Amino acid sequence: MVAQKAPALVRRSSAARALNLIGDRWTLLVLYAAFMGVKRFDGFVEMTGVARSLLTDRLKRLEAGGILERRLYQDRPPRFEYRLTAMGRDLYDSALMLLGWEMRWRFDPDCPSHQIVHEPCGQPLKPVLACKACGEAVKVRDITLSPGPGAGLEPAPPARHSRRASSDDVGGPALHPMLERGIEVLGDRWTAHLVAAAFYGLRRFKDFQSELKVASNILTDRLERLVARGMLERVQYQERPERWEYRLTQEGRDLFPLIAALMAWGDRWLAGNEGSPEILTHSCGARLEPVVRCGGCSGAVDIGNTRIAANA
Repeated sequence: MVAQKAPALVRRSSAARALNLIGDRWTLLVLYAAFMGVKRFDGFVEMTGVARSLLTDRLKRLEAGGILERRLYQDRPPRFEYRLTAMGRDLYDSALMLLGWEMRWRFDPDCPSHQIVHEPCGQPLKPVLACKACGEAVKVRDITLSPGPGAGLEPAPPARHSRRASSDDVGGPALHPMLERGIEVLGDRWTAHLVAAAFYGLRRFKDFQSELKVASNILTDRLERLVARGMLERVQYQERPERWEYRLTQEGRDLFPLIAALMAWGDRWLAGNEGSPEILTHSCGARLEPVVRCGGCSGAVDIGNTRIAANA
């Protein structure tokens, strides 16, 4: 009898747990459509172009994860729609942080998701993640990280038996290039985890590999892609033999509010009785409790007080 190999252990992280649940191209497409108001199966197909078999699978996963709930809206024949639960609606902060990053670096007035209006002030929304205690915008340089009550190690998630997703996997009309860019970063498990690990201060190949328990060829590929996208830069730190490290660029660092929002969401919904694996402390001295504010009026932003502009 062959002894089973013990699972690799990785650092507990609320952001990593969140990414393991939603960090998949097709899952993100479904969530995008749900935040745009889609509820029915054919509507998801029409908006995203996802193959029906893949859509069925992702809807089931999101329902099992507590992010969507299925509701009967017709008896004969039985028809169901899929609505965001409180857990799902709570992901809106993270969606807005991805949007804010896109708008800063690749703003396109023709992109519908770049035409969100903050209804209380009537202005185009420029979402800002702020510290609830002091009101200042959250920047990575102003944050310190320390172990929380739920710190420790846990088994790495099982490998996914699928190749890296690409736009060729989706039928129907092409998505807007801006949406594709965001999904390309978050919609691949290793790319997203690699960015998150960079915020822990990891820079060298062996350190990324030790942290993530990822195969060398996969890690090489994702590092090259992040360098090509301008999110990491390759810096030589040793000449003989040549050794390189990978540092976050400004564009990469600007993604931190998304990681902070995902971490907060994971703390609320995935931490369990053990509590937060990590604690973020803001430079004001308070434990970071991130909230989304409108960059124009500084008012609170949530899924109930935003809308797509009429001319989008």
